[in-house]
Amino acid sequence: MVSAHTARNIVGIIGNVISFGLFISPVPTFYRIIKKKDVEEFKPDPYIATVLNCLFWVFYGMPFVHPDSLLVLTINAVGLVLELIYLSIFFAYAPNKGRKKVALWLGIEFTFYAIIVLITLLTLHGSKKRSLMVGIICDVFNIIMYASPLTVMAKVIKTKSVEYMPFYLSLANFLNGSVWTAYALIKFDIYVLVSNGLGAISGAIQLLLYAWYYRATPKVDKDGVAKPTVQLSTTNNATPAV
Repeated sequence: MVSAHTARNIVGIIGNVISFGLFISPVPTFYRIIKKKDVEEFKPDPYIATVLNCLFWVFYGMPFVHPDSLLVLTINAVGLVLELIYLSIFFAYAPNKGRKKVALWLGIEFTFYAIIVLITLLTLHGSKKRSLMVGIICDVFNIIMYASPLTVMAKVIKTKSVEYMPFYLSLANFLNGSVWTAYALIKFDIYVLVSNGLGAISGAIQLLLYAWYYRATPKVDKDGVAKPTVQLSTTNNATPAV
């Protein structure tokens, strides 16, 4: 019989794989940005939110904050590097307004992170107190990360088009939230459970929106030119543009 510790590690490894999929899911979007040399209507909000989220989960996974959380630490460290690469690409091709937004929010995030790290290490002693403080902050920003596509979801409903809501990012959000919820339930971790449970729900809503509005979305050919919907047959199975 598999022990709870072994089962938790197995689920954690699966969670790492799926989280990695979540972190690389925007690659088609940024390939499109690089190819067109234009960020179009894509928003940096999810990536800005994810940077702060990863920073705090890396801190949470440190042995002196929350022991036995190596799998949480490693995947979020990888995610942090990837999100900074995405934002660098966005910064390179965004108009001045978009660049200012990215620079301003990253500056605020790193300053806030440094303040919290200093307060935690200098005023709180013992992993229990540190886990409580950092865990609550992680939950807040994990929820913000999962909720950040709300701006895009509102655009989908308004335009009745999923062109600017990447499908793979939504799918990865749903799977990621679901697996980490299971991880948190095996060896109860309230901080991992709360935010990822809400993340699974958020991802499910995004997938439902995608399914609802996909047929109404103008398809795009390899040159980025929109094809009239009436020209597509019901058997067309082309991959949606993300």
